[in-house]
Amino acid sequence: MTPRQSDASLDATDRSILRELQGDGRVSNLELAQRVHLSASACLRRVKRLEDEGVIARYVALVDPKAVGQPGTSYTIVNLERLTMPAIETFERAVCDIPSILDCYYVAGTNDYLIRFTYRDAADLERFHREVLMRLPGVLRSNSMLVLRTVKKTTALEV
Repeated sequence: MTPRQSDASLDATDRSILRELQGDGRVSNLELAQRVHLSASACLRRVKRLEDEGVIARYVALVDPKAVGQPGTSYTIVNLERLTMPAIETFERAVCDIPSILDCYYVAGTNDYLIRFTYRDAADLERFHREVLMRLPGVLRSNSMLVLRTVKKTTALEV
């Protein structure tokens, strides 16, 4: 894989391809080519180049948490006891080993990390806090924000 191309090197056709694939990653090459006004072979070459250059990182299926019995979403702020490199590395390794943690961001400001996870019900949320979050190495405290209603959610980047 070559280094990611800069935003400036994406032309209008590349951007059209990316918009289409972000909307439907399973679209056939033929349909994609028609949507972006290319021949099928030219479209396939462009998609392959975007993949090889790391612009298209991967293809995934987005699962509806409610459909699999996890209707609750929590965004939880986590603060560590110490922000030394060993403490940060230990915490981050532990987070990466927990499949139920969907996202973890090291953040700027008065807090250290922002974590997102889903849960089944209040008992599951309590269990996650008690048995997972507060047992992560170096955690001093956490503060959760529970999602009441999702107003907008997208995985599509503006390109």
